[in-house]
Amino acid sequence: MEKSKQIQIGLLGVIALLLLLNVFGAFDGLFGGSSDSARDEARNSLTPNVTANTPASPTANPAATPAEPAAPAGPTTTIEFEETTFNFGTVDAGEKVNHTYKFKNTGSEPLIISNAKGSCGCTVPSWPKEPIPPGSTADIQVQFDSKNKKGKQTKRVTITANTEPAQTFLEITGEVTPAPDATAAPATK
Repeated sequence: MEKSKQIQIGLLGVIALLLLLNVFGAFDGLFGGSSDSARDEARNSLTPNVTANTPASPTANPAATPAEPAAPAGPTTTIEFEETTFNFGTVDAGEKVNHTYKFKNTGSEPLIISNAKGSCGCTVPSWPKEPIPPGSTADIQVQFDSKNKKGKQTKRVTITANTEPAQTFLEITGEVTPAPDATAAPATK
């Protein structure tokens, strides 16, 4: 019985080794497998894209952090907002606050916004999907839903674009007054 377990473990080890060799393309030349470019592509998809000149970053491990959209490739430009923080004052819980953040492409290349994301589901941005030419203006609409919120609120919108740095931050702040308890049951006799 012991000998049979040793054989099973040995076979599993050989299978694992063959799988690893196959993944890294060791059999490609022997059996007329994929081309060098296909093999290199497969290898690159399994290994992190790190070069000697690129410092390691804490976000290099995709399993450790959620994937953030990358800034569009190509030339960078600059963006200038009229304001990056908006204080909506005081609102009652349940009200929706809308604000428009106006900006200008102050660089010499078209501005491409690849993503705009609120810090929570209550803050929803909408942004132009088409490139903004140099010197042109546009805006980003942000809606804050105060439902189930109370007290001081500060929410952040992260804009990812072909700018340096790739991310720009907008804030919407204010105070939410709790709504009176509308679910209280009427008194019965």
